[in-house]
Amino acid sequence: MALKLHIPTLDNPAIAKEIKETILTTEPDAKVDIDVANKTVTIEAKASEETFKQLITATGHQVTES
Repeated sequence: MALKLHIPTLDNPAIAKEIKETILTTEPDAKVDIDVANKTVTIEAKASEETFKQLITATGHQVTES
């Protein structure tokens, strides 16, 4: 099942790239789809939701409920 997270500060492709690279560094097999217009990150991977929230927070962005 895909995990969909809302990132309010996701407002340009550079941020999207930074978040995606951070996720793939930890979970290289993850499928990451980022929608800048809707400020969402959809992830399909084995790691937990909390892991991805922590990774995104580590990039300086916060995760809110979508």
